[in-house]
Amino acid sequence: MTERTTIGVAVAVPEPWGSQLQGYREELGDATAAGIPTHVTLMPPYAVCREDLPAIESHLTDAASLHRAFSIHLRGTGTFRPISPVVFVTLAKGISNCEQLAYAVRNGPLRTDLSFPYHPHVTVAHHLSDDLLDRAFDDLSRFECAFEVDRFSLYVHDEETGWVPTRDFALRPPLRG
Repeated sequence: MTERTTIGVAVAVPEPWGSQLQGYREELGDATAAGIPTHVTLMPPYAVCREDLPAIESHLTDAASLHRAFSIHLRGTGTFRPISPVVFVTLAKGISNCEQLAYAVRNGPLRTDLSFPYHPHVTVAHHLSDDLLDRAFDDLSRFECAFEVDRFSLYVHDEETGWVPTRDFALRPPLRG
């Protein structure tokens, strides 16, 4: 029998903002927050055969080689309610870069159809009561940070510790003008 695992591919939000947003999520009472590093998803959770991981890593190396490093600017909040009980920090810059990168990642051995159109964001509250979702929306409405993205990561889900980054994939250097 082939052993399966669940993977995800994402851009990590660097420090100090990654810990800040993860800590906020934990303070709200999101029981899963401790096991979810703060990130912008490129490939949502996806079950694969462990034996396929080398081919997946090769595909991700190729996808990374097609894209240059870019900037992300996070600013303010948004929500997917009433469709989905999620509040997130929005991308003010870097949306199209994430869209292009996500498209490249979700091809080849990771080709899949998404349940919803891809919308890059950083989740800060998920499956909580309406009052906590409202609080997160208000509390982080003035949140802002910017950072350079020079890599993305493959994450593997561990039942005990949550999402664990297992390998980074470097993007090409940015054009200098």
